[in-house]
Amino acid sequence: MQNVIKLLNKSFGIYNIKGIYVEPTYWMAAVVVFLIFLALLTLARVRYLYVNWNLSRTSLAFLFYGFLFALILEGFLIIGGRTLFTEVVGWKNAPKPISTILDAGREKLVNVLGISEEIPSSFASEQPTYQSVVGDYENLSLEEKDTVKDYICNP
Repeated sequence: MQNVIKLLNKSFGIYNIKGIYVEPTYWMAAVVVFLIFLALLTLARVRYLYVNWNLSRTSLAFLFYGFLFALILEGFLIIGGRTLFTEVVGWKNAPKPISTILDAGREKLVNVLGISEEIPSSFASEQPTYQSVVGDYENLSLEEKDTVKDYICNP
């Protein structure tokens, strides 16, 4: 089982695409291929239903497949680190309550995928304050406090 997990988390390499560094893994590639398959299947079904349009029979099917297509599109955007809501509205920096909700959803996705290195964008953009630094220092163990004190006081 661990060999399968190692294989899925193995990277193809690091690619620079217009200043954005991408490090795709096998599981990301599999998810993208699966989402493309679902998108094509959905578009084919919607085309079939459009050609054989009957208002009483297919209106619920169009609603279902539209919802399914929106979920597939949202899956692509979540992999890219965005959401459909922030893309449609065009927010570069969403308001704090919405940003907190999006970060909570992203944290759940990170927990499900098993990745621990990600820092939510709203946390990464916050500047440290005096109170946050002192609070972090007080939470350290005695050895770590001594290490920090030596680092700051003894150049």
